[in-house]
Amino acid sequence: MSVTFQPMMESRPIREIAYEVLKKAIITGEIAAGERIVETEYADRLHISRTPLREALRKLERDGLVEYVMRRGVVVHAFTTEDVEQIYTIRNALEMLTLPDIIANATAEDIASLREKLAKMDRYQAVDDVESLSPLARDFHTSLTAISGKKRILRVIEGQDEYIRRFSAMAIQQENRRVAAHEEHHRLVDYVEKRDLESFEKLMRTHIERSKENCLAALAARKQNRELP
Repeated sequence: MSVTFQPMMESRPIREIAYEVLKKAIITGEIAAGERIVETEYADRLHISRTPLREALRKLERDGLVEYVMRRGVVVHAFTTEDVEQIYTIRNALEMLTLPDIIANATAEDIASLREKLAKMDRYQAVDDVESLSPLARDFHTSLTAISGKKRILRVIEGQDEYIRRFSAMAIQQENRRVAAHEEHHRLVDYVEKRDLESFEKLMRTHIERSKENCLAALAARKQNRELP
């Protein structure tokens, strides 16, 4: 296992810190799907006792990130196509709810900030640096939805974004869609600046649905490749 944890010195409950550390490691793939989480080993690595670790694992099980397998113990759950489809569907529906308030609230400073992000993305897009482009694309969407000021909706979106960040890299790797998606980012900002809600909603719906479809296609291709002899 390559993932390494530092001793925990925060003031929050130990079980909560353990939960967050393990959740992040699973979502980012540092702890791979199918890997066993051996209590004694991970308790030592997290510098905690087994009791708060078990509490953290129970919470991860409720999240669907680990499962208890007979004679194997706690195993990291592999994301299925259905998991990814549901995550994207929830995330996309919530994002659509923020659009009217983005149009209503966007300031000249917001527009300038978004265009600055796009300029940085332009440079990575020009040299096909997908690894750098993917997190910037997610940051662009996060910044865009934040303009809405819908704090409760944004908190729920943030919870889904933890998963989306892992999968969006797969979708953005498809070159034909990557170019079109980046062009759409520029058009979305144009519509916000013009306060053209109808065009903004229409393009955003297409943009985020295509992102979901491309991610699902990438997952299906990976599965097929693993099944080939």
